[in-house]
Amino acid sequence: MLDIKFVREHPEDVKKTIHAKHQEGTKGALVDQVLTLDSEWRALKGKGDDLRAQRNKLSKEIADAFKKKQKPEALLAQAKELPQILEATEAKALALETQLQALLAQLPNTLHKDVPLGKSDKENKEIKQIGKPKKSTFEIKNHAELIEGLNQADFGASAKTSGNGFYYLQNDIALLNQALIHYAIDHMVKAGFTYVETPLMLRKEVIGKVADLNDMNMQIYKIQDEDLYLIGTSEHSLIGRYIDTILSEKALPLKHTSYSMCFRKEIGSHGIDQKGLYRTHQFNKVEMIVVCKPSESMKYFEQLKKITIDIFKGLGIPIRILAICSGDLGDLKHIQVDIEAWSPRKQEYFEVGSCSNLTGSQARKLKIRVDPGTGEKYAPHTLNNTAMATSRALVAILENYQQKDGSIKIPTALHKYMYGKKVIGKPVKTEKKTSKKKK
Repeated sequence: MLDIKFVREHPEDVKKTIHAKHQEGTKGALVDQVLTLDSEWRALKGKGDDLRAQRNKLSKEIADAFKKKQKPEALLAQAKELPQILEATEAKALALETQLQALLAQLPNTLHKDVPLGKSDKENKEIKQIGKPKKSTFEIKNHAELIEGLNQADFGASAKTSGNGFYYLQNDIALLNQALIHYAIDHMVKAGFTYVETPLMLRKEVIGKVADLNDMNMQIYKIQDEDLYLIGTSEHSLIGRYIDTILSEKALPLKHTSYSMCFRKEIGSHGIDQKGLYRTHQFNKVEMIVVCKPSESMKYFEQLKKITIDIFKGLGIPIRILAICSGDLGDLKHIQVDIEAWSPRKQEYFEVGSCSNLTGSQARKLKIRVDPGTGEKYAPHTLNNTAMATSRALVAILENYQQKDGSIKIPTALHKYMYGKKVIGKPVKTEKKTSKKKK
């Protein structure tokens, strides 16, 4: 959500952002509507202030009249009417303010100068590749086929118990999943982040302010007959914790990280009906957020990005950094980069992490303010970053560390979390059944 002062002073800049995001069809008239409502609201607010001043003046005049033994009938009549007029004016002002806030929430955040212009994800821009993909001398198996053959996963059972988009992991792969969680958490704690355990469900008031409207419709699960929603990322809980809160500037920056199960409907997402770990309704994720002074947010953006890069470099996974273009950028976001891992099987990169600076847009929606001790309170900047979604990391490991005999090498960085194990076994050979001939 943009600051109304910014919209008043820079309406053309806001319109340029809408144009850059190719949203003229849906939001082209929003800026003018916001300015009209804002003008009407300020006029009513001014009228309300005048009425309150008039009420105070009348009270004083009535008191003075009584002191002088006078009968201020006319003044008393005015004083009787004023509360009703003031109440009606304030009600209209509140209704206009509610409408104004709803429209402001639809305006996209400003764009950082480094955001590439583009209409869709096809125009996202590669910034850098890190690590050289190795050429395989054998055919890389599909990760789901590979781990089922090793008796490490059961996708058939999960389809029967829960439907597509779920999985059973077991044996060494389940332990590898936990190893990834601990590996990522260790990175975060060493980087100075406070580890937090969060709720996995949030009220609508909170989820509606931490997630985009599109996410609410397409991604977030609602609990039937309850004012609760399952989180799609622990970022929702980490930042939602500070809804309607005034923070001391001395407490900044807040640097928090959390591991959680995450839940997403993934409506309209390609791949949800395919067996495997790549796109699922339930998955594990280590997330991080920062709440900081506006002047420091791009510094922390670079730090957060580096953490995810270092995590995957430590695993020996070839990656690239992808700048998200204007048309593919969520409305709350000022700038975003994705970290993508190399898939030897598909010979392309796929997303394993995402880092975003939301400047003050999310904080304003949540009514998070900072008290500097002297001067006016302000909205802090908020950032979030995926340290690791373990299901995606598992896919990257299963493809990049797969061996010709069907076994999987475990990245060296994870050995200490795997009880010293360095390889996940070989395929289980199934005996051929021979039917007995009837005599």
